[in-house]
Amino acid sequence: MLKFGYKASAEQFGPRELLDYGIQAEQNGFDSVWVSDHLQPWRHDGGHAPNAIAWLGALGASTERVQLGTSVLTPTFRYHPGLVAQVFATLGLLNPDRMILGVGSGESMNEVPLGVEWPEGKERFARLKEAIEIIKLLWSEDRVDYNGQFWTLDKATIYDKPEKPVPLYVAGSGPSATRMAGRVGDGYITTSGKAPELYTDKLMPALNEGAEKAGRTIKDLDLMMEVKVSFDPDREKALEATRYWGALALKPEEKSDVDDPIEMQRLADALPTERTASRFIVSTDPEEHVTAIKRYIDLGFTHLVFHAPGPDQSRFLKLYGEQILPLLRKLG
Repeated sequence: MLKFGYKASAEQFGPRELLDYGIQAEQNGFDSVWVSDHLQPWRHDGGHAPNAIAWLGALGASTERVQLGTSVLTPTFRYHPGLVAQVFATLGLLNPDRMILGVGSGESMNEVPLGVEWPEGKERFARLKEAIEIIKLLWSEDRVDYNGQFWTLDKATIYDKPEKPVPLYVAGSGPSATRMAGRVGDGYITTSGKAPELYTDKLMPALNEGAEKAGRTIKDLDLMMEVKVSFDPDREKALEATRYWGALALKPEEKSDVDDPIEMQRLADALPTERTASRFIVSTDPEEHVTAIKRYIDLGFTHLVFHAPGPDQSRFLKLYGEQILPLLRKLG
């Protein structure tokens, strides 16, 4: 069964306004709400960065039905994985069967400002792998001893945890993290707007490979695609809205070591609109819009989470709830 979610952009809106949008997502028929976890936003001017964990607690208390998740949180630098295990166990108890922990290897702009020495990708991946192992141990066992490459536990116990652990999803934009998601994750997170062959030739085969190593198939996972969409009856408005999120169109080599929002903003603002729009499905017609989204469903993704770039999120949520979600639900 297909699920459709709303991406709450913590980099673009303050905590109270963003909370209102999360509540409106439930009211407009979305199945889930996912929030990014940033210390610093992609833009300095007009940017925001409310804490995702605190915000999820407020959203859980303000809603009744939607699933709640991070897309994504990094459990390796700012947060000790043991702390992440404790926090999400508590959130899971407060919001039974609604909470999801989505994790990734992180971005320098969220860690370097706090004095973290940003390591190479190989170490970031190794840290994430070890952090996931620690979180799962603390959710399933008491008095855990652990002696890893990066962390040590000494008879550590999470005293309040749900009987059924919170689902843990792993984000991946390359084969290694995607393979790990297939092997150890309850779900997989990736993003739209990239070359089609990346999904068909690299990511999906890696996901299958990882799942097979764990004695399962990808049908045992929730496959979540964060879909970048700019839907508006006015095409010029839809195109212009993508400029706020121009950083998404920067190549990895253009932004991987940028840890200053002012510099990231400068790089993004230098891009032409046609390039900032390249990561988004930009359309004015509902049928055309759904056809463009359907290609991700055809790839096997079962949980589509929509990220809209415009400033009027209430309008987006209403338009999507009335015109797009009913068409999408007919597909599955």
